Amino acid sequence: MTGLAHAHEPAEEGTVVLPDVPVLAERLTAASSEHIIPDKDIQLQPQGRPGNLLRLAPGILSVEHSGGAGKADQYFLRGFDADHGTDIAVFRDGMPVNLRSNAHGQGYTDLNFIIPETIKEVQVYKGPYHVQYGDFDTGAAVEFVTRETVEEGIVQAAGGQFNQQRYMTMFSPTTGKVRTLIAAEGYHMDGPFLSANRYNRFNGLAKATMNPTGRSELSLTGTYYQGRWNASGQVPLQSVNNGQIDRFGSLDPTEGGRTERATAALRYHYDAPGGGRFFADLYGQYYKLDLYSNFTFFLDNPMSGDGIEQNDRRVIYGSDVGYRQAGEVVGIAGAATVGVQTRVDDAQVRLGTQQRRMRLGTTSDSDVLEASYSPYLKLELQPTPWMRLNGGVRGDIFTFDVRNRCATCPRQPHGRTDAAIASTKGNLVLGPWFGTEFFLNFGTGFHSNDARAVVSSSSVQSLPRATAYEVGVRTKQWDRVELLASLWALDLSSELVFAGDAGTTEIRGATRRYGTELGARLQLLDWLSLRGDLTMTHAEFRGTGQAVPLAPELTGQAGLTATLPNGLTSSLQMVHMGRRPAVEDRSVYLKGFTFFDWVNRYRVPVKMERGRLEAFFTIQNLFDAQWRQAQFFYESRVNPTAQAVSDVHFSPGTPRNIMGGIAWVF
Repeated sequence: MTGLAHAHEPAEEGTVVLPDVPVLAERLTAASSEHIIPDKDIQLQPQGRPGNLLRLAPGILSVEHSGGAGKADQYFLRGFDADHGTDIAVFRDGMPVNLRSNAHGQGYTDLNFIIPETIKEVQVYKGPYHVQYGDFDTGAAVEFVTRETVEEGIVQAAGGQFNQQRYMTMFSPTTGKVRTLIAAEGYHMDGPFLSANRYNRFNGLAKATMNPTGRSELSLTGTYYQGRWNASGQVPLQSVNNGQIDRFGSLDPTEGGRTERATAALRYHYDAPGGGRFFADLYGQYYKLDLYSNFTFFLDNPMSGDGIEQNDRRVIYGSDVGYRQAGEVVGIAGAATVGVQTRVDDAQVRLGTQQRRMRLGTTSDSDVLEASYSPYLKLELQPTPWMRLNGGVRGDIFTFDVRNRCATCPRQPHGRTDAAIASTKGNLVLGPWFGTEFFLNFGTGFHSNDARAVVSSSSVQSLPRATAYEVGVRTKQWDRVELLASLWALDLSSELVFAGDAGTTEIRGATRRYGTELGARLQLLDWLSLRGDLTMTHAEFRGTGQAVPLAPELTGQAGLTATLPNGLTSSLQMVHMGRRPAVEDRSVYLKGFTFFDWVNRYRVPVKMERGRLEAFFTIQNLFDAQWRQAQFFYESRVNPTAQAVSDVHFSPGTPRNIMGGIAWVF
């Protein structure tokens, strides 16, 4: 880890201004499954989908959900089909990204508002072992950390197959007392589908960081995102196999949507004399989503079809305020942090029917005011040079307030209720001995359920509890080799979720998950490195032994990267998911997939008066594998006169896709 001591204050007469001093130290981890994804790896990911960044974390995969790039990804990790984010908590500089009681799904996490080049690193924390994370932190928590500045500005343009275009600029107007970062991105893609996606995305970011005093720092960040797209939806496998539609065809080409997100965040800390730090993070968001889907075609309504419309309008605001004190107690070095997190979602969520995006009726329409208040205490102790302890407790108090807006709707959730849950976390780290550390982890966590479901039934668990255990080892006893292994288990008290697609609540019962993660980082030569990860998991309902549908059982990732002295960096990357059960009795399995991406960046040896040129070239799905992204098994009717059939429905994976571009770095 690299830190920097800044000297941004203007010099007073007679004072000596010292230069910035780099401070190097090993980053401390609390679990062997923690991972930090640095910017050098981020730059070697295919452009276009911010969700690709998560594939660098062992055991986490993301795929497009419905044949349209504008919708939130589907996430898989640790035996979870986390849908759009129910069991993975995601943050950007401490600001939560998951959306509670979203019109489309609980914990809906759309990463398309992130410009990858603005990210300094991605921090991945598996399991509910960290006090600072609460709601949705069952399988993992992910933190996207943005840059303060860039040493060199960049303007780039890229294009490729399927009318793919991307334009991006990023620069720092000031780097002195006030450090600033400006970035903007425009993206368009039609995709390989017979009905073009016409996905358009615009992103903007502005950030300013300053030091009001020699002991304090203030950062302000604002972003704006807008996207719209068409989607091919999830097509029945049988219809593709019998030639009724093409693999990249659609039974309802009017699916798709539009979305908008604006955020503002303030981060402040003051370093008090004596090792204390006061910190305050404040944020606000505006969010909008209009989503048009048709999953079952003509199953329920042969006349006008089963198209649904989901609308979400909300503002979100919250904070994380606290104080951390470092020091010694009876000769033991340590630190204590006490804080409180707050969050309010003020939303209007609607579910209705539609045909070709023409509104037909309203199923439910609700005002949702959902708030949480979360005090926490974190302790960090180091009794001996070879032992570290950290952990703590947090409480989460929720209020769910739902008001019905539609007196004639078939569903009218209405009511108010409260819920609370306490969580404990503990992490023991032993070592290092010969470059090797051992980890023991325990924690409880939870994910909240949709407010509409919570107020509609007393049998619904508002805050299902997760209890997790983990043991692991990480070794760097050889200069060019890092190895890690983790064994973990996780119990969830209820798989109950609110199914936004159907507007109903599904109670799935208690589950148990367990598995192992293996990883290696090898520096084969000075210019050649290899990384590889393998995750094996098992997920079942407790008491019955039945499978948890869609839960991944085997995932693997690998990357071989060459950094050559002529300015070329080339990376061959592999992603694998094994087959997985589609239904509880394991009578139907979903097909696995393996694909390779090849990413290249080259520093062009052309002399310029200012700056330099860099070229980049990517081939996604290098060997043109026919793979399936999102997959589900359910009943549908493909036309008004057809028989209803239970079948695998899927979104086809992107075929071989070539994209290249050039960047001016100045």
